[in-house]
Amino acid sequence: MKTVLKSYPEQVTRLFSHLEFDGNQLNHQPGSVLGSTALIAGTTVGAGILALPSVTLPSGIVPSTALLILIWLYTLVSGLLIAEVTLNTIREEGCPSLGLLAIVEKTLGKGGARIAGGTYLFMHYALLVAYITQGGDILLSTLAKFWGLEHSLPHWLGTTVFTLLFGGIMYLGRETLIQKLNSAFVAIVIISFLGLLFLGSGQVNSTHFLFQNWNALGSAVSVICVALFYHNVVPVVVTQLEGDIAKIRQSIIIGSAIPLIMFLAWNALILGSVSPDMLQNNLESGSVFDPLQILRAGGAGELLGLVLTVFSEFAIITSFIGFVYGLVDFFKDIFRITKGEISRLPLYSLVLFPPMSLGTINPTIFFTALDYTGIFSISILGGIVPAMMSWQQREKQKLTNGIYQSLIPGGKITLAMMITVALALMVKQISSL
Repeated sequence: MKTVLKSYPEQVTRLFSHLEFDGNQLNHQPGSVLGSTALIAGTTVGAGILALPSVTLPSGIVPSTALLILIWLYTLVSGLLIAEVTLNTIREEGCPSLGLLAIVEKTLGKGGARIAGGTYLFMHYALLVAYITQGGDILLSTLAKFWGLEHSLPHWLGTTVFTLLFGGIMYLGRETLIQKLNSAFVAIVIISFLGLLFLGSGQVNSTHFLFQNWNALGSAVSVICVALFYHNVVPVVVTQLEGDIAKIRQSIIIGSAIPLIMFLAWNALILGSVSPDMLQNNLESGSVFDPLQILRAGGAGELLGLVLTVFSEFAIITSFIGFVYGLVDFFKDIFRITKGEISRLPLYSLVLFPPMSLGTINPTIFFTALDYTGIFSISILGGIVPAMMSWQQREKQKLTNGIYQSLIPGGKITLAMMITVALALMVKQISSL
């Protein structure tokens, strides 16, 4: 049951009411700006921040800072475009609980939905593999150290426990409970991150800020795009905030700006603490560059190690929650279109068990999974598809003289620039293979 709550001649403040049945009682379950902001921030601050310094070190602090800000602006525009398309699709269809796949099909047809769906599925499974393996490894190492069993626990145990623990919480918990937990987890991430900056700031060498290699920026684009991606949960935010444009815009801007500030500070801390030659030494030795090892070697002892563990684990958990939500919505759309509704147990099994299985087979797949979700997935889902959907809807509105709410100014010029940048990044990535 959906109702129009507030309507004005020139502005629709809220398109619908998020109502749920609790037994025989109908309850209003509105989302909050704080909760939606935390969902976006938590989805963004994930494993990408842990891999960021390994790709920005060759270029230096100043060039990589500029690149982070530019890519954030691009992803902000694309996030608002997805929210815009979601809002207008809700108005046309009268069904606010639409995932990204259903929205793409209603605007770009079945062909566009297949392309977007395949890209969406690949990206989500790849990132869930990365989060589950890394989160499980951190969890297992912590438990093993606590029990004094560092060398006797198999790697697959951490992956399995992480999936069943946090996947089970999402399966059993109500949406309002998960939102509150996620908000609390994001708070833990922010507090531990501030502690990390405080403990690691003494290692920063100001001379490292002078190093600049703008030609090395290209290798960082893919990981930065992955690190700043949150667009899978934008339709969830639109539903939670009941189509309220002001609240949606506020949640997306603030929710994506918080991770940007964290990434900039983290990037400056790590790159200011190590020499650019260190990456080359790691490459020559064949080892994977791990920024956490740099901070652990700073002489802060067990306290720094504890803060690093808390920050890393909860950053992965919050991102895990957002991507599970996105994949659940994805399969809901598919089964709604083909076979009707699907029950929760097989739905969550389909979301969680494939990445858990792959993670148990290959526990070192973390960095590989991040690499494979790079420019191609993000350019299609975060650039080309949102711009094309908005273009299609705006053209349709002109022909029908219908109501259309736009969140991004600039008309076709803005949309054309979004598509052009995405295509250019994909061409550059292909040429570098």
